[in-house]
Amino acid sequence: MGYRVAVVGATGNVGREMLNILEEVDFPVDEIFAVASRKSIGQDVAFGDKIIKCKDVDTFDFSKVDIVLMSVSGKFSKEWAEKIGKQGPVVIDNSSAWRMDPDVPLIVPEVNPEATRGFRKKNIIANPNCSTAQLVVALKPLHDAAKIKRVVVSTYQSVSGAGKEGMDELWTQTKAIFMFGPSEPKKFPKQIAFNVIPYIGEFKDDGYTDEEQKMWNETHKMLDPDIKLTVTCVRVPVMVGHSEAVNIEFENPLDEDEAREILREAPGIVVIDKRDETGYMTPKEAQGEFAVYVSRIRNDPTVEHGLNIWVVSDNLRKGAALNAVQIAQLLHEQGLLEREAA
Repeated sequence: MGYRVAVVGATGNVGREMLNILEEVDFPVDEIFAVASRKSIGQDVAFGDKIIKCKDVDTFDFSKVDIVLMSVSGKFSKEWAEKIGKQGPVVIDNSSAWRMDPDVPLIVPEVNPEATRGFRKKNIIANPNCSTAQLVVALKPLHDAAKIKRVVVSTYQSVSGAGKEGMDELWTQTKAIFMFGPSEPKKFPKQIAFNVIPYIGEFKDDGYTDEEQKMWNETHKMLDPDIKLTVTCVRVPVMVGHSEAVNIEFENPLDEDEAREILREAPGIVVIDKRDETGYMTPKEAQGEFAVYVSRIRNDPTVEHGLNIWVVSDNLRKGAALNAVQIAQLLHEQGLLEREAA
């Protein structure tokens, strides 16, 4: 049995990746619909060897689909997700709008698959922030083994996390610097080409940004509220792929060799960890891949039970589109997508 699937926000970077991944993983799709706001009506998007035209979200009948993969702004999702869910389909939402709602499961399938059971309260499941998704995939097996007390994370987040405008700005500024001189920033607050910006999101009263706040709130909801987590989020001049330097303190002993073996056996993780000049993963190499890559696994001698790791993943895939499709696969495997015959 296949499903009727709608992708809302189908013309964006993540929406297009959702369509690509549905086809790549051979998800059982009977019918596929591309849905977007009025400005994108009639635009063409690809699904395998098919070309489909975008439908208008204002007039589309969501009662005729089973699954809605949504990649839109938080404001758009707040307006639409609950209305769509009331028409019958499960909404798997990539925005920040519903992540901390107590009636909406926040899911990374490798981390908390059991949490899907409550999704019918609003017919919405939330995708975590892209930087959180790869972090919790790496932390989960280590937490199960030795119980994490504290985590310190520094992120190196690509411009694609800010959408097409972010990618365009890096490209435009890079060309301008070589040809005509620096161009003025538009999407980012400062020049991103040949630079790093230690600011993503908006500042909160405590000096942290909401991007940093998302990471600890979402980790607490999915993994363990008792983990102490502090974060610095940094935008870097990389097109696709987020990286994270992660320092972990455990309650129980766990040395680097044990950690390496645990991570090698964990779902969704590939360990690339040789102590030579090429024995680690970079965001460029992770681009287009499904896995969360872990490298630079080593003891931290400054605390009793400490470890450092380097975590890399394609933020448009595991950080967004892939995780959404994996949630749909999980619901299918759990038998939670049953419907009447079309």
